[in-house]
Amino acid sequence: MRGRGRGRAVAVTAALVALSGCTAQAVDQGAGRSPGPVEATRTAPAPPPAGGTDDRPAAPAHEPRSPERPERTRRTQPPSPPRVLWSRGDEGRDVRELQARLRQVAWLFDGPTGTYDATTEEAVKGFQGRRGLPRTGRLDTVTWRRLLGMTREPGRWELYLMGGQPADAPDARCLTGRVLCVSKESRTLRWMVDGRTLLTVPVRFGSQYTPTREGVFQVYWKSRDHVSTLYDTPMPYAMFFSGGQAVHYSADFAARGYAGASHGCVNVRDEAAIADLFAQVETGDKVVVHW
Repeated sequence: MRGRGRGRAVAVTAALVALSGCTAQAVDQGAGRSPGPVEATRTAPAPPPAGGTDDRPAAPAHEPRSPERPERTRRTQPPSPPRVLWSRGDEGRDVRELQARLRQVAWLFDGPTGTYDATTEEAVKGFQGRRGLPRTGRLDTVTWRRLLGMTREPGRWELYLMGGQPADAPDARCLTGRVLCVSKESRTLRWMVDGRTLLTVPVRFGSQYTPTREGVFQVYWKSRDHVSTLYDTPMPYAMFFSGGQAVHYSADFAARGYAGASHGCVNVRDEAAIADLFAQVETGDKVVVHW
């Protein structure tokens, strides 16, 4: 009886071990069975739902821009300043035209001289300031357009009102020998030797009541510090060629330009030039006065 009881106990123990699953055997994971303790620790991730997609939110590839972040404003380049055409120190025919147009609108009263000097710079500043433009004193494209719209094309007389005109071609009678070649048309005097021009200066002449004579003459007398006995006026560096008419320096011409006139003489306004000319010209040299 004792042996039969022991055998029955062994059988009961084996049955309990089999029911607990604590064996090395593979566990059947058929439908309707729950996994054992070991299986629970090795459970695979849940499969995607029917439909084949994972509806969990994906991690963003980069940080999204906050809707509260303001948009950057686009920077605009400031407008470039207008191009400068002429400024102080420039010379030439274009500057002469600028000065003539400034005279037309009463911003300049001297010249034209053809040189962009301090007086011209101040006149440009005044014109700019009156029209709300930057007072630079430099003639830029904007200022020039405004001035063109208010003025007319200056004629030859206006362009050379103060400083004399470009010398025209010399008269044929001036091409030989030593000659003071005086042109009434261009209001210039050339000092020429054997057809070569050594010096050119602007000159003015007598009025319609005291005209300068035309023709071919000779220097017959030179007087360095001459004073007119008829008009009691100084005539420095006088070189007489026809009666009381002479080529000489005129302080009035230097001050007033072509607003005045001589009493028949050929006036020179450049004192340094006439002094140099006086030293070179000799008695007997030819004088040609022509149109």
